[in-house]
Amino acid sequence: MKIYEICFSPTGGTAKVSHILAGGLGSEPIFIDLSDNAAMANGVTLADDGLAVIAVPSYSGRVPATAAERIACIKANGAKAIIVAVYGNRAYEDTLVELQDVAENAGFTVVGAVAAIAEHSIARRYAAGRPDAEDTSCLKEMAGRIKAKLEKGDMSVPAIPGNRPYREVGGKKIVPSAAGKCTNCGLCAAKCPVGAISKDNAKEVDKDACISCMRCVAVCPHNARSINCVLLSAVNLMLRKPCAVRKECELYI
Repeated sequence: MKIYEICFSPTGGTAKVSHILAGGLGSEPIFIDLSDNAAMANGVTLADDGLAVIAVPSYSGRVPATAAERIACIKANGAKAIIVAVYGNRAYEDTLVELQDVAENAGFTVVGAVAAIAEHSIARRYAAGRPDAEDTSCLKEMAGRIKAKLEKGDMSVPAIPGNRPYREVGGKKIVPSAAGKCTNCGLCAAKCPVGAISKDNAKEVDKDACISCMRCVAVCPHNARSINCVLLSAVNLMLRKPCAVRKECELYI
């Protein structure tokens, strides 16, 4: 059985979670990077007996629209799927149930779901260093339980938490900008999942296209991209209470 790792991970935290889960399911997974604008241009077709780990970050309790659009373009052919919502220790709210709907509409059969924690992509002090050793052990154990379920031939769809209709997309868009250290190397423009940064001048950003994913901040080799310090302070303050207690990984099978 082919294992697919289908992942939208602009800053790398979601990929760390999906690597652990996919690695615990058996054969070497085939990685499909939903964050790569160019790679998704020609579409993707899966084997009908395949098993996919579909992992996305939670953006204000929802599936990122870009990720949802790209999953919808995959020809799943009835492949089984484990859906994964990764969040920065606040809450994942309707992300899993929305991801279930997106995956099923694309032709996947959802057989398991996982909520996991990774470092917050904006307020990086929250869930810093996660997934950590404890998370890794937990996720490997979850992969084993999912594998055991499938080996029994159990293809039942688990009860997944969330609301329909989904919560409204909220929050103020945060658009990173380039500072004086920017050398216009073009890496941020090449890596932007939605092509919001000019290839000719990295300081030019299409604010309407930007999805506040923070990939440009994460990949800049000169630490030249950042977000407004006042906005960052506001985000840190807003998250202080809901992120005060460590959240743990959850499995639904």
